[in-house]
Amino acid sequence: MLRAIEWILLGSGSVGAILWGVHRHRPARRAPWLLLAGAVATLAIGDVFYAYQRMAVADTAYLAMFALVALSLLQFTRGGALLVDRARLIDLVAFACSGMLVVWVFVISVDSRFDLVSPADVIGDLLLLGVAVRLVAADRTNVAAILLVAGSAGMLTGDVFYPLSGESPAAESAYVLLYLAWGLSALHPSMIRLTEPRPARMSPWRFRDTVLLALSAATPPCVLIIEAVSGPVRNGLVIAVTGAITLLLTITRLADAVHQHSQALSRERGLRAANTALVAAADAPAVERAVRAAVTRLLPPGSVRRVILATDDGRLSLEGLPAAPSDAGTHSWWTGTATPSEAGTHSWWTGTAGGDERTLICPLRLEPLAVARPSGGALVITGRREALTAGRDALEVLAGETALALDRITLVEAVGRRDSDLYLRAVTGNTAEIMAVVDSDHRIRYASPGLRRLIGGGDLPPLTALDDLIHSDDQEAVRRALRAEGDGTVYCALPRPDGTHVFVAMSYRDLRHDRLVQGLVVTLRPVGNSGAVTDPAPHHEHQGELPAWVNRRSARDKFRY
Repeated sequence: MLRAIEWILLGSGSVGAILWGVHRHRPARRAPWLLLAGAVATLAIGDVFYAYQRMAVADTAYLAMFALVALSLLQFTRGGALLVDRARLIDLVAFACSGMLVVWVFVISVDSRFDLVSPADVIGDLLLLGVAVRLVAADRTNVAAILLVAGSAGMLTGDVFYPLSGESPAAESAYVLLYLAWGLSALHPSMIRLTEPRPARMSPWRFRDTVLLALSAATPPCVLIIEAVSGPVRNGLVIAVTGAITLLLTITRLADAVHQHSQALSRERGLRAANTALVAAADAPAVERAVRAAVTRLLPPGSVRRVILATDDGRLSLEGLPAAPSDAGTHSWWTGTATPSEAGTHSWWTGTAGGDERTLICPLRLEPLAVARPSGGALVITGRREALTAGRDALEVLAGETALALDRITLVEAVGRRDSDLYLRAVTGNTAEIMAVVDSDHRIRYASPGLRRLIGGGDLPPLTALDDLIHSDDQEAVRRALRAEGDGTVYCALPRPDGTHVFVAMSYRDLRHDRLVQGLVVTLRPVGNSGAVTDPAPHHEHQGELPAWVNRRSARDKFRY
């Protein structure tokens, strides 16, 4: 009775510690820890029935405990921060299981002293211990993983020495260590890192992996054949359990390989379709639509809540883009909690968006040159953290293709504006029309030869402002008129180097939203003393080349009277 109460207290305390640790630390995935809590509870139930000599119920509880612990440790290896690639772990565990079968059948089972030891329990303990040791090998400073190893070692020690020592209290203390270690592992803050999602690494399939997996799968039937040929089969149950475990590990290994291959093909098709759409995009909104469609293809349905393509050139939204922390030498980090394992990538995370959601920021960076766009910008995606982690590499590639598409559009527009300016210069250079193209900051991008003659000077210096050509008394009125949307006319005076002034009627058209012009087209007409608009002086430079120097408007004015 006292022993039963002891196991109840130990089991309930350990389960309570695990549940409290999960509630307090909030790991990325709670399923492994909840499975571990269920395993501890099942183990305590089995120990209670064992204390009452209900061996059938106790053995059933112990088998259920092994199943729950195995699922828990496999969950730790699926997408965790410590074991990103579990292929090597599965190969080693399968080979160790087959090797343990050989040792048990041909060495241990022939010694009568080990008849009381359950071979299924020992093999299961060795498998759990191997997975836990692999967790520690991946991160030797993880206290939670070390405690899981201590608990697995306590279980193995108890299953071996407890029946051999005649159920002595010293051997029973190994099970006490199991309860305490597994309960404390969930209370330590390092338990969060055991389920931290990370993108899976593509492990190349090597010939030695094939040989190792083949030997592991072929060992149980070979041992069964040897026993059957040499005499009666004495370890049939052990061989069957080991064969089932090895077969399960082999199927898991092949399923992981097929899953990784299908994911790689899906990402390749998604990036190829995105590249085609980005190449065909002619403006920034088309690029944004292509990016949204690509994110939908690259990530699982329902895993993304928000997609923002943010740039600082004023063409796309900047909503929700936090400033990147200054961390020299790295391109990826967690905001406020940078970790060395994040170095070397080209995106970073912001704080928790709520629940299991996170926000991933991929700067518009051109790979493999690692050159960021001069105008900056980033691809901001909010969604389920596990899905974003799995597709992080593909999203970074998509951000680089997006940067390339935006830069191509910018260059095409710049070349188009240059060609437009050259065409305008070639056309207006042979007319007497006085005109200029003014940028949004009121800098003169192009001026016709008539304007230079009108103000009585030579070529205009680069980056000349329109205000520099206007009399100071009229500058405010001109600025106010140009700031207003739409077209109009304003009258002003232009000072000349000789101290005189020329009064002009300045007509302007707002073409700042035009893709090729992107500025104000200003036309100036001199105003005579009577206030009437006069024709500009003839343009004699090209009089021999043209049949007449007048344009359509001057011709209309000429034949009006």
